[in-house]
This record gives sequence, C-alpha cells and structure tokens, in this order.
Amino acid sequence: MVMRSQWRRWAKNRLARGVGGVKLGIMKFSNRLFVRFLLLALVWVPVLVLPVFAEGDGRTVITRLDDLPRLSYPAEDTLEVILSDPEKLSALAGRVGQDLRDRLARFDIRDNQTVRGHFNTLRLIAFLEGDFEATGRYIERVRELEEKPADRLTSGLLATAILAARRDGLDETAFAGVLEELVEDLPWKVVGENMLGLRAGLLTMGEGLYLGALRAQMQPVVDQSGEISLGIAGSLLSIRYILDETLPRRDVILRVLEAFIARHRDEEKPDIWAERAADLEAGSDYTPVIIAVWDSGVDTEVFRARGQLWVNPNEMLDGSDSDGNGWIDDRYGISIDVHARRTYGALLPLTEEELALYPPSISLIKGFTDLRNGVDSEEAVLVQTQMASLEADAFEEFMETLGLFSNYVHGTHVAGIAVEGNPFARILGARLTFEHTLLPSEPTIAEAVRWAQAVRDKVAYFREAGVRVVTMSWGGGQQGYEYALQANGVGDNAEERAAIARVLFNLSYDALVEAMEASPEILFVPAAGNSDSDVGFTRDIPGSISLPNVLAVGAVDQAGDETDFTSYGENVLVHANGFSVESYFPGGQRVAISGTSMAGPQVANLAGKIFAVAPHLTPQEVRDLIVETADLTEDGRRRLIHPARALERARGLR
Repeated sequence: MVMRSQWRRWAKNRLARGVGGVKLGIMKFSNRLFVRFLLLALVWVPVLVLPVFAEGDGRTVITRLDDLPRLSYPAEDTLEVILSDPEKLSALAGRVGQDLRDRLARFDIRDNQTVRGHFNTLRLIAFLEGDFEATGRYIERVRELEEKPADRLTSGLLATAILAARRDGLDETAFAGVLEELVEDLPWKVVGENMLGLRAGLLTMGEGLYLGALRAQMQPVVDQSGEISLGIAGSLLSIRYILDETLPRRDVILRVLEAFIARHRDEEKPDIWAERAADLEAGSDYTPVIIAVWDSGVDTEVFRARGQLWVNPNEMLDGSDSDGNGWIDDRYGISIDVHARRTYGALLPLTEEELALYPPSISLIKGFTDLRNGVDSEEAVLVQTQMASLEADAFEEFMETLGLFSNYVHGTHVAGIAVEGNPFARILGARLTFEHTLLPSEPTIAEAVRWAQAVRDKVAYFREAGVRVVTMSWGGGQQGYEYALQANGVGDNAEERAAIARVLFNLSYDALVEAMEASPEILFVPAAGNSDSDVGFTRDIPGSISLPNVLAVGAVDQAGDETDFTSYGENVLVHANGFSVESYFPGGQRVAISGTSMAGPQVANLAGKIFAVAPHLTPQEVRDLIVETADLTEDGRRRLIHPARALERARGLR
C-alpha cells in the first residue's frame, strides 16, 4: 500500500500550495513516502461499484472520492512543450475546463475540498482565456466553500490582486495598493499563521522548483502511462500561472506582506496547552504502560537513560533470533523493510555518506518550521536560499535527500511526544521502512501478500507484549495506489488503474480493520492527515477507520485553532496541538516541527497516562473519557483535549 508519514505529507502540501490559494496537485507527490502496505493480494478480479443515489436536482450524489469518474488526456507532447506553447496549453485547458464543468453539472459532490479544487482549476483556465469576469466568480465560489475561518478570510487574496492588475493594467505601485487594501483589516489572530505560510511560500519560490518537479516527477509518470492525469493537467496550469503572474510580482507581494506582519508582530496568540498539561510524577503507585510507536523507527539511545524503553528480556542484540519468536534482535521492538520483509534495527540504518548529510538536513528541517513560523533563523535563511535558487536538475537529489532524513527523524520525534511527562511509559518500536524516492515502485502481488501478513504479525506482537496504546502517524489511500500504478505504466487507462487500485485498497483496508478488531485491548491512535481533506470522503487509512478502539486526531495550533493543513471529518473525534511541537531527533537534538503527526502522539500520550493511572479501563472507556473531557468549540468543528481534566477523572476511577 502507498503511504506516507503525516509530517512528510504536511511538508509536501506546504510546497504544493500555489500562491493565491492554488494547490499544485502533482507537487503533493514530491517526496512521497511510498510503501506497499497491508495488501491482502489474491487474484485480481473486477469489482462492481454500486451507483450512488440521486437527489432533487437530478445530480448523482458523491459521498466518496472513488465514486467520481477518472479524467485523463492523451500526452501528445512533453509537458515542457505544452507548458511553453500557448496554443497547446490552451487546448488542454479547454478540454479540462469542459470536463470539470460537466462533472459539476452531473454530480453533487459532498466534499468542499474537491469542489474547491475544481473551481480553482476553472479559475486558472478562465484567467488563461482572458475571461476575467468568470475568474472573479470562481475566486468567490472558492471562498464561499472554505470551512476554516482563516482560510475563508485569506482565500484568493493574491488571485484577486493579480486579477485586478491584469484586468485594469495596473503598474507595480497600483498593484501593491490593491493588495494592501485587501490585507489591511484582516484579524491577525485569525489569519496570522496563513499569512506567515504565504510569506514562506513566496520566499522559497523559484523557477527551478517547479520545472524540477515537472521534469523529475511529472514527466516520468506521463512517459510511463502515455496520459496526462487531471492532477498533472492542473499542475501545468498552476505552474504557468505562477511563472507568469506570481514570480514577477514576488518582491512587491513580499513587501506588502512584510509590512502587514510587522504591524502585528506583538499580537501573540494565547497558548492554551500549558494550563491543560498534566504530567505523572515518578514514584507514584501507577502502572507501567507500553506504547507502541508504529512509525519510521526510534533512536532507542534517546530514551534508554530515561527508563522509557520496553525491553524484551529474552532477546540479545547479536544479529540472531535469540528467543526463537521469528524476529531478529527484537530487544526493543520489531522492524520491517521497504519490501515488507522482517528485518532488524530500531532505527533506519544509514550509510557513512548518508550520516555525513544528516546534520545539514536537520538544519533544513528546522528551517522549514522556522520559516513557516516567521522566525528569521540561520536555518530559515538556509532553506529560503537553497529552495529559491534550486536548479531544476538538482530538484530530484534535493527532495530525495530531504525525504530520506524526514523519514529518519520522524519516528523518534513522534516517540518523544508520546512519552513526554510520563515516567511510566515504555516505548515499543515498530519500524516501517518508507521509500524516499520521488517516484514510487510498482505494487506487486508478492509484496501485497507480505504486507498483509506483516500487519497481522505486528499487531499480534503488540498483543503478546501487552501494548495498551499504538500511535500511528502515517497514512495512505486508493489514490496513492492509482498514482503508483500510473508511474509504473500499469493499466491501459485511468479507469483500469482505478479498478486495480480499488481491489488492492479495499483488501488492505479490510486487513487493517481485521487486525484492529482482533485487538480490543489496544487503543489505536491515528493522525488524521495533513491533506486538509475529509478522511471519510478520501477514505485514507488508518485515519478513516471507525472502531471502538480507534481514536483519530486532528491538529490545532497553540490557541486551539485549526491548522490549515489538518484533515477532518466525523471520524476525527478530538484535536491536539500539532503546530511547532518540540521533540527529539535521533542523536538527542530537540527540534520543533508541525503536522498531525505531532497531534496524534499527544493523544497517545494522554491515553498512556490514563492507562497508567487506571489500568483496568478498556480502550473504549479511555477513548470516551478523552472525548468527554475535551472542550467542544463554538463552531462545533473541534474537540480540544484537556489532559489535566481527563487525568483528574481517571484518578477518580481508580
């Protein structure tokens, strides 16, 4: 199965956000953590997809992304030729525009993000065609469909200013005046993080970044399949718009943004989490609790001195299966490699050459967070300089190196959050090995079988070890399969790839559900995801799985406001801080990063503390306790966990 760590997905989505509210669809795949996972692969057979019902206006109701027909276009030229030839690009845009208008006329799509994406693409097409009236209408339609307060206020700001510049022939000064008027009265405490994110995107924007993605990532997929997917077509339009309209105005836009940010620098948002925090004191008569970190690997040395490691007393670290349980060197947990085979090593092994690249990569990762938060650190300057000046031919190496070390640090960072303030927590590592290359390998039947068995074996291992909580900051879905199949030239067309992917995904979904259902004594805590999407509509796993012992978590910031990246949905029952959360990297350095990957282990942390205080509680009882003690916000979109209140109630249940 194709999957990604949630922080990696957040990082990709930050790069993917075109300025002015455009998300470059294909850029979401840059640095993807592709790994085939949980496939119960039998002989492929066609799957009948039942039609969904229609309502009053006659349109077919769509409640799942998979129910939409796939759109793709013959690749008659290379992407760079199409990008540089106005007639060819216009012809492609015309076909895409007609298809999207037809889709919106035929289907009542019950997902605002998907509809927003369609309107954004139609906005680009209208702008390209010089239909400025339609462009303005699409900008407004997108704004009306925004659900998060900050996004509703900031949606289309640059697009509106650029539209005015083109429509009215504004010079640089007049363009700046329009943009200043649009941002002048925005409430900083609502939109501040969005504005800082916009600034970060502009500072790292460079032609090489976009052309590099086009050459190293998009073109190989088109070459393999002979088709331009809807996502790639939308990305071409986005790139053309950015190169023509945004990059030439970048300095002016930055001046306006910097002035706005400077006026509000002292308006700090409150931090609600310090007063809610609750740590357990060492020496109390609480029960040790095992927390499995199902992630990219844990640096055990970081937690050994703190006494927070689970230890298999019958296993020696000698390169053999000392205790005869089928796992080599599982002294601190278990590991599987990128091909779903059992391996060993709690942390991803690196070569000497890779280890030499680790320190500067830490600086880059830290720099992304600093830049996003408006911190003008040396690391932020490094990221800004490297990305803005990146040559197209260096894109692949840069992104794959960043992907490698994002994988390397992720699990340790998650583990640190999961056990913070809990001397009774014991980490059991369950390493996944993620791919870090730009293009995914081909899903195969053999690996599908291995992944299916691997998930069963891992969860069985958790049960035998006495694990009470599992933190899961990774995810994947059918779309990932479809992309991986296309990138490897599998399937004659998009619908055939969707049919194959549907079978694989449904089997993988069922395999994970089966393993979780067989472990009612364990609470599984998935991160919701960083795609700003409804997990029920996209059906990503594990975040979309609804069971009594599953608690999916969304991300908010220090003030409890939704982050712009967090996914959401009915299955996301609680929210925790996922914004600039500090924890450990391998080697012991503490770094702050953001993502639902950081929010999920906050809830796993709370669950671990509750189990330590009241070990007789069931996972469903702990889940209900966490939900019931959380604060429901006025808009009804968030339930903010309250660790102190939850632990107080747990102590009363001892």
